[in-house]
Amino acid sequence: MVDAVVIGAGHNGLAAAAHLAMKGWSVQVFEQSDQPGGAVKTRELTQPGFRHDIGAMNLSLFAGSGFNSQHGEELARHGLEFVPVKHCFASAFPDGRWLGVSTDLALTSARIAGFSRRDAETWQAMVAGFAQDAPHIFSVLGTPMTPWRLARTAYGIWRARGTEFLRDTAHLMTKSPRAFLEENFESPRVRAMLAAWGMHLDFPPDQAGGALFPYLEGMANQSFGMVIGRGGADTMINALTGTIEAYRGKIECNQTVTRIIETNGVASGVELADGRRIDAAKAVIANTAPGAIPRLLGGSTGNARYDRAMGKFRHAPGTFMLHLALDSLPDWAAGDELKRFAYVHLAPDMHTMTTAYAEATAGLLPRQPVLVVGQPTTVDSTRAPKGKHTLWVQARMAPGTILGDAAGQIDARDWDGAKASFAKRILDILDSYAPGIRGKILGQAVMSPADLEQDNPNLVGGDQICGSHHISQNFLFRPAPGHADWSTPIKRLHLVGAGTWPGAGVGAGSGTMLANQLAK
Repeated sequence: MVDAVVIGAGHNGLAAAAHLAMKGWSVQVFEQSDQPGGAVKTRELTQPGFRHDIGAMNLSLFAGSGFNSQHGEELARHGLEFVPVKHCFASAFPDGRWLGVSTDLALTSARIAGFSRRDAETWQAMVAGFAQDAPHIFSVLGTPMTPWRLARTAYGIWRARGTEFLRDTAHLMTKSPRAFLEENFESPRVRAMLAAWGMHLDFPPDQAGGALFPYLEGMANQSFGMVIGRGGADTMINALTGTIEAYRGKIECNQTVTRIIETNGVASGVELADGRRIDAAKAVIANTAPGAIPRLLGGSTGNARYDRAMGKFRHAPGTFMLHLALDSLPDWAAGDELKRFAYVHLAPDMHTMTTAYAEATAGLLPRQPVLVVGQPTTVDSTRAPKGKHTLWVQARMAPGTILGDAAGQIDARDWDGAKASFAKRILDILDSYAPGIRGKILGQAVMSPADLEQDNPNLVGGDQICGSHHISQNFLFRPAPGHADWSTPIKRLHLVGAGTWPGAGVGAGSGTMLANQLAK
């Protein structure tokens, strides 16, 4: 018997296990894949020596997380190493112009002024205010989501900043990206540059509740920069697993949990596909998609309302990944300065973003998917052989189930048949912004939404954020009303991961906050 069993070695499950192990708990983690990490994995997908991040590339949230604040020294002993990024993100436009955010405020402001002097002034004022506003906004995102805790946090913000700030912050959290951006910026290019961040988190321009993410990404990257993991995002996973094992916790991969053992409404352990039973004295922690909970309990938790909510949990559209090994960085038509940026968004305007999202949610292969192009080797040369590069290309969005093609060119209705043609569409778009890109390719690997789900069942339909973050499924409602505190109807059974509060990203929020509660 152990104190805690963790189902799934995603970073939230690993963070919970590591914290509890350091507090003296005996912990055992079971992962169905051949390696830990969930959506944070790094593999040599194309050619030897080229290390590609399967999912997450940006580790800024983890670098600034409560877990890293508590345990950073321990993680560093187990190899965690970040690479700072000064030139964070940019958007390229079809007419050969571009706009990007670097940590040099004067440089970013000058770029914005090239499109609108008024917008440059607005940007500078917003950055100045962010230093004072950020701690209060992040305090909400770092608070366990119960009515009492949320009220206490709101009260603290009110005491520190007053009614007007509290009201304005609440209003920001309900606005759509378009509403926020049009209220503050006059240039369509400035708006597009920031709106692209909403597409990372299931927020097309007109979706209520989507303004916060573009605002935070713009301000945080300007103020603090970005970090990626040296050698790959798996530096974070390796450090977490090393910490767990150093404190005598165990991690077993290629092990599928088939059932959560429950007696009289209390979770007491798990059964594995190989027939073993592992008893847990204090907690069973599931780092799974919400829909897995009733299934692992034999079909029902015994609470019809909760089961119904898990069954109807809404996943975001899928993601299509294209990983390239390159002889050299792309030759961007907008200029060589774009080679310095960690991310280049190919999302020219809000109409393109809105259309791509609508097509994907209708089951159509988007005519012009939004592309997020990661250039990690521009700041971390250890990811590829000397002088060579990797490119991380994410198409947002893509349907999990294909019902048609918005362009009327691809006949296949399954991803095995469609992914080569859709990859060609992505390369055509990329080539229009970086002519000659095909001639630089030394190897490529394609991962469709179906491939992503096969590698990690939590990515239902290729949904890399494990669930829509629209207001009806966020804050107090993630994953279901009354259970945003990682509880389930079964005592001692807890649910963590991107499908729970505070949602997607690599901040380890749910795993850390739950572990802190349990360790007390």
